[in-house]
Formats: sequence, structure tokens, C-alpha cells
Amino acid sequence: MDDENEIYDFILNNSFAILVSNNEDKLNATHIPLILKKDEGEKGFLYGHVAKANYQMNNISENVLVIFPGAHKYISSSWYESDQTVPTWSYLSVHVNGKIQILEDRESKINILKESVEFFEEKDSSYKIEDLKENYFEGLLKGIIAFKIEIREIEGKKKISQNHPEERQKLVIEQLEKNSDTDSMTIVSKMKEMLENKSGNR
Repeated sequence: MDDENEIYDFILNNSFAILVSNNEDKLNATHIPLILKKDEGEKGFLYGHVAKANYQMNNISENVLVIFPGAHKYISSSWYESDQTVPTWSYLSVHVNGKIQILEDRESKINILKESVEFFEEKDSSYKIEDLKENYFEGLLKGIIAFKIEIREIEGKKKISQNHPEERQKLVIEQLEKNSDTDSMTIVSKMKEMLENKSGNR
């Protein structure tokens, strides 16, 4: 992905990420929702929280990798016009290298909880953090570790048969459109967009 806006939009639409870190020479990973604030700092910040019992936060390395997985599909060679090909896999993803900082203050924890609920709840949801009983909410705050990650490097990956001839790409689209799953439709949409842009640049 060469377009910065496309990369940030991808993160917003695929916010359930994998946080990878080095803890005393052992790699650890946690699957976790993250909130992007792209206007903070030079390249943006990611905000999140984990349970205090999560051992990944013990002696966590300052430098971390965050992986945002997206749609992916197996592409069969049987879909091509030639049998002298090999299967492949189409996928979309974004990798972020950043610097993590644990946020100890109460206000930061509250803000992250509120912003997470506001972002992931449906617009007409009746659930509000403010409606929680004080004792219960205080227990939640004591049980989490909040953090932010300064984005240092960001890279978007879009592997959707762009290295194949246009006619072969159309055959892949035709086959994927036979499926009704979200991943197939997402990749089809991206492939069609790519072909349209290519035609427009001729």
C-alpha cells in the first residue's frame, strides 16, 4: 500500500491487532483491539489496554511490532488459463514498528476505556461506561494496564495478484465472486479498484 490514507483507513477498519514484543529474550504476542490517533505525533499513536495479569507487560521491550491482519484467501491454480502455474495466497495487512509506553495515571486509563467503548460499540448502543457502578468501575481500573505506542515505521501490504496478467486477475475475481464470505468480497473490491486505476492511467 503506497497511499498513507489507505494504510490508516485499513488500521481503523481492522483494529483487532497482534502486539508482539521481546520479554527477556522471549517473544510474546497478545491479540488486542487498538485505537488509532493518527494526528498525534509525527506518524500517529496507538492506544490500548490489557489485563494486569497479562505477563507480556512484565519487562516488555521498548520497541514493539503491531500486526493488523486483514482479508486473505487461497488462490487456486485451477482458476488460471494455464496449468503451468502455482497456487498463491492473496492478503491485506499492515505492520507497525513503534515505541511502547505504559500509562500509569488514572485519567489515561479512563480515557482509553471510554474511547474504546465509543469506537467499537454501535452508534445506537445503549451501553455507556458512565453507567457502571463506581465500585465496579474502580475494580476495572485496578485490573488493567494502559499503554500507548508511538508509531515509528508503518508498512502496508497488499498482495492481490497484481503481478499476474490482467486477464488472469479477472479470472481470479470471477472465482472469488462465487463466494459470499467477507474476505473474498474485500479482495474482489480491492482487485477491481486496482484494475480500474490501471485502466485510468493508460
